[in-house]
Amino acid sequence: MIKAHLKEDEAIININIVPLVDIILVLLIIFMATAPLIHQRSLNVNVPSVAHSEAKATTAINLVYSQSREIYLGQEKLSLKDLKFQLGAMVKSDPLLHISILADEAIPYGEVVELLDLVRGSGIKKVALEVKAKK
Repeated sequence: MIKAHLKEDEAIININIVPLVDIILVLLIIFMATAPLIHQRSLNVNVPSVAHSEAKATTAINLVYSQSREIYLGQEKLSLKDLKFQLGAMVKSDPLLHISILADEAIPYGEVVELLDLVRGSGIKKVALEVKAKK
């Protein structure tokens, strides 16, 4: 009769990886949740301050116009020409698209209006200009 039990000199060769997978999945979720916050903070756009501001009522796609005249749609850097085509394609897939423009306060008013005109010309009806509350 053969006994099926471990001898003292035999090593355990099975490793339970379930806890490791659980930890990795939790870390992945944390990084996915915090990545947009880190990216938005890294662009360093100094939006103008106002005395009366309201919180956003809806979610919108951020359009960032930095002091160095770089344009970012979400996390993608685009030229003005590419931005027009990208926004046109987005409007075709979602006619109720909301865009939130974050323009640095150092950019002249005329350039911000030009960007706003391009956004409105692509068919987007809901456009917001981001500001920060004065302290």
